[in-house]
Amino acid sequence: MARYTGPKTKKSRAFGESIFGFDKSFEKRKYPPGQHGNSRRRKQRSDYALQLTEKQKAKYTYGVLERQFRNLFDKANRTKGVTGEVLLQLLEARLDNTVFRLGLAPTRRAARQLVTHKHITVNGIITNIPSASLKPGDVVEVRGKSRNLEVINNSVGGSDVRKFAWLEFNPDKVQGIFLNYPQRDQIPEKINEQLIVELYSK
Repeated sequence: MARYTGPKTKKSRAFGESIFGFDKSFEKRKYPPGQHGNSRRRKQRSDYALQLTEKQKAKYTYGVLERQFRNLFDKANRTKGVTGEVLLQLLEARLDNTVFRLGLAPTRRAARQLVTHKHITVNGIITNIPSASLKPGDVVEVRGKSRNLEVINNSVGGSDVRKFAWLEFNPDKVQGIFLNYPQRDQIPEKINEQLIVELYSK
């Protein structure tokens, strides 16, 4: 399935924040991309434009395509609870995102690659589907043969160790547990999910 493989900095500048992680190029040019740079006067955007931008930001942040994103929204809409919050919970419960959150990979793209290359197991079973949805209690672990991979060792042993309340990580076993679905205030992404709900509710 196709994935966005274009310039990450350009997308970050379009959304006004570094959605793919720290980016030196973005820090130097925090204004929107375009021929006229920062000198161009920007028109006030419509409500639809704001809603669409927020949806696109969420899609690119989590590396999800349009059809997948729409299916997740429909599932969230059918689930009991606040639709926008449930949508983010479903995105956070994706296997590739969880591998990234556990610190097994430096980016979601790298986490996706680890999963597709069969380096990750879920409850002891090799799982190569990045979009696989985890449930509370699921155990995510690096496959035995893959524990010496440089990308994994660098991420786990790095100084920027991420800790999240809904995940439990054991660095000795290179194993994590998806404890529960996160609350909205625990998710660090700067996404206005209400705008996405308004967009799809039209």
